[in-house]
Amino acid sequence: MTIQSPVVANGRAYCIPKTCAIAICLDGCEPEYLDTAIADGLMPTLKRMRETGTDRLAHSVVPSFTNPNNLSIATGRPPVVHGICGNYLYEPETGEEVMMNDVRFLRAPTLFKQFYDAGARVAIVTAKDKLRALLGAGLAFDDDRAKCFSAEKSDTSTAQQHGQAEASKWLGMAQPEVYSAELSEFVFGAGVKLLREWKPDVMYLTTTDYVQHKYAPDRAEAKSFYEMFDRYLTELDAMGAAIVITADHGMKPKHHADGSPSVVYVQDLLDDWLGKAAARLILPITDPYVVHHGALGSFATAYLPEDADQDDIMARLRATDGITDVLSNAEAVARFELPGDRIGDIILVSGENICIGTSQHRHDLGALNEPLRSHGGLTEQEVPFICNRVLPLPERPVLRNFDAFFYATQAAAL
Repeated sequence: MTIQSPVVANGRAYCIPKTCAIAICLDGCEPEYLDTAIADGLMPTLKRMRETGTDRLAHSVVPSFTNPNNLSIATGRPPVVHGICGNYLYEPETGEEVMMNDVRFLRAPTLFKQFYDAGARVAIVTAKDKLRALLGAGLAFDDDRAKCFSAEKSDTSTAQQHGQAEASKWLGMAQPEVYSAELSEFVFGAGVKLLREWKPDVMYLTTTDYVQHKYAPDRAEAKSFYEMFDRYLTELDAMGAAIVITADHGMKPKHHADGSPSVVYVQDLLDDWLGKAAARLILPITDPYVVHHGALGSFATAYLPEDADQDDIMARLRATDGITDVLSNAEAVARFELPGDRIGDIILVSGENICIGTSQHRHDLGALNEPLRSHGGLTEQEVPFICNRVLPLPERPVLRNFDAFFYATQAAAL
């Protein structure tokens, strides 16, 4: 089936690719990881891409968490459009705190759906299964034009629900442990096999930040991860795909000199000021995979009781060491392009080397075998934006990671 032109998704017109347009989201890829691995001679293909293609930095959306940024890349728009503003949220109408991985939370179609509806072949491979349903929303799998599966559940994928039966057997790689570098390697390996054998028009590969949470850029484990990625990147590039490499967020150390976590426990403060449990602090970094970060990040939202003096609480929070930004709901909507009905009364951001927690007794940090590294704030907003072809990028406004497919399809149309 010929792709109709143009493909429009959420008000943006995308070029029709002549070769496969690939966006790769390297979860947690602080730019320093790439600089360090390249300096050590471990990423010759990426080094060449930076020298002969396009090498820029971009901004992620805030909060700089996985779900908001992956869905921004998938829709080409910020959270105020697609509605996914965290991994986790509080629903005032039900009084429940829930994971934000259900398709019911998505308020805009993905560009994958729009390309599929226009006749394209679309492939999506995720590391964790939490993103799969959101990224695959609107796709059908009965005509061999869509595949959307995760490494985490690759043993049990089916042709009817994912477009690929038993993906682990198909790839010849055992289903990886969820807390492993191999979870991301599965994504890269699947991408190479899909490009070589199935030949999608548009493909999205998105990884896990397990390695980045555990290891700083100068650690051998981190260098090995990016050396591995470069080998798969070499194969993708050799097959002629137009590739944009970006990230959902960066990653910073959030610990003291002795290695202990650096945290300001804001629920405890709110309990002292307003009474126990009168206010509710929400940590949108929370997801089913908290072993490597203990649900500690640099962005939080707070719901206050109706009789609270919001200005007074905001002033107290601004005076709290480690808190860099305290915004009202309206200010956060305007500054960060967030859906106002899903972010609470107050939005808090902490600094580069400190996280926000709820109450100290509620965070299980026993599984942290290395000093805490995490994300969510403004200091983790800067991410790579690299293409294996020269792109006519404007200097202003600031490039965003969710421009990845807009430019990947441009490059693939040349």
